[in-house]
Amino acid sequence: MDIQQLKTDRTVAHVAPLAVFMLLLVPYQLTGWPEWNHPDAPWWRHYPAQWMYPIQSLIAIGLLLFFRKNYELKWSRHVWLGALMGAIGIGFWILPTQIHSWMGLEGKQEGILKYLGVMPRTEGFNPQDLADKFGGNEAVYWTSLILRFFRAVVVVALVEEIFWRGFLMRFLLDPDRDYWKVPFGKPAWISYLVTTGAFMLVHQPVDYLGAIIFGSLMYWLAVRTKSLTACVVMHGVANLIMGWYALHFAKYGLW
Repeated sequence: MDIQQLKTDRTVAHVAPLAVFMLLLVPYQLTGWPEWNHPDAPWWRHYPAQWMYPIQSLIAIGLLLFFRKNYELKWSRHVWLGALMGAIGIGFWILPTQIHSWMGLEGKQEGILKYLGVMPRTEGFNPQDLADKFGGNEAVYWTSLILRFFRAVVVVALVEEIFWRGFLMRFLLDPDRDYWKVPFGKPAWISYLVTTGAFMLVHQPVDYLGAIIFGSLMYWLAVRTKSLTACVVMHGVANLIMGWYALHFAKYGLW
């Protein structure tokens, strides 16, 4: 297969960005290298996600641009519904940790509640951590923050929805023949169960309940609107709100 054939391969175009996006972090997730949680560790070892995530995002965006002609990302009046569903869906996702705050549990993780996501979620990405490594440098803070939002709102929303809704929902309905002839958003129990279940499993167990609800709402949106763009907007708006919530309420473990 030459470069032009690769460029027009719809299956590769829909699968490769998410596959590469996830594979780039496998060595870090399996071994923990190069993280070194020590006061004397250089910033790139103390906070490896601060440089690994931007590199991951740039590579994924490069793949999306390379394959851009294969995606059905057209303007649709349904993007407003996607934005609304993003706000509703992420509300369910962050509700458990908000309940934790309302219950006044502080740093506690109480029994079965933690398996429902009712946890403090205070440990995680905080752009101030990296800024403090550079003496509280504001430029470092804003660079770290902008890159994180770019990853969550743009890159993650695109690579995930292009794969889950753009490819997998179709593939499951006709895996042995030309699944690209399956209309976008065609409903079937098999596509709902597999896409929603897989979407849940790529997240942390603490987020499973939120992921099931969010994935179900996303599936409904895809079936209702027949618009991949609306799905991307839903995902992007959800991640934007989650990022704001995590920063505003110091729930850094959410993202």
